[in-house]
Formats: sequence, C-alpha cells, structure tokens
Amino acid sequence: QVQLVESGGGLVQAGGSLRLSCAASGRTFSMYATGWFRQAPGKERVFVARINWNGDSTRYADSVKGRFTISRDNAKNTVYLQMTSLKPEDTAVYYCAADGALFGSAWSSRFDYWGQGTQVTVSS
Repeated sequence: QVQLVESGGGLVQAGGSLRLSCAASGRTFSMYATGWFRQAPGKERVFVARINWNGDSTRYADSVKGRFTISRDNAKNTVYLQMTSLKPEDTAVYYCAADGALFGSAWSSRFDYWGQGTQVTVSS
C-alpha cells in the first residue's frame, strides 16, 4: 500500500512559479511510475504529467508542456512538479497519483494510488 501526500500549493500571481511535492510512504514507491492530475472547479480531473519509475522518461499534457517539469528523488520517496509561467487557467486542485505496477513507463495510463490534493490558485 502506498500513501501520497501533496504539498506546496498556494496563491501566486500570473507568470509566477510554484513547486509541488508528493511525498510517499512505502518501500516500493521508487519502483512506481507517478503522475500529477488537476481538477478545476466544475470540471473533470485531467492528466498533467507522468514520470517513469527511475525518472528518465516523462510525458506531459499539451497545456503544460514547456512550462511544467515533473521530476523525482527516489532517495526521498518524493515526486515534484515545478510549475512556471503560471496562468489563471492553471488554477485547480492538483493531485498526485502512483501506478501500482512495478517499473511502469511514462506512457501508461494506469494509476492505483491517489493523494488528497493541494490547491493552486493563480491570480490575474
């Protein structure tokens, strides 16, 4: 079982930056691909980014490509989402999710574990 806890959300002006963290419990977390999703008010949860188990492959939604960077530090059991050039439309609750299959790629869509989310608000 894996538990995920997001942090780092907050209020930022358009054009600013934030770094989200996803801290995980469990000895096997370093073997799981992990991703980020977001859900804006009144909208469905959508995919943002995914990183494979060892960090050498990533995938992004077109809406964040070139502005967001996903990375991981397996020694710390933590995955990050660096967000730059933020826009008001990036406002959402951001969720971390992990694939329960070992050694998952960045290209799978499987996610088995979810965090509770952290709010990001971008003001214009």
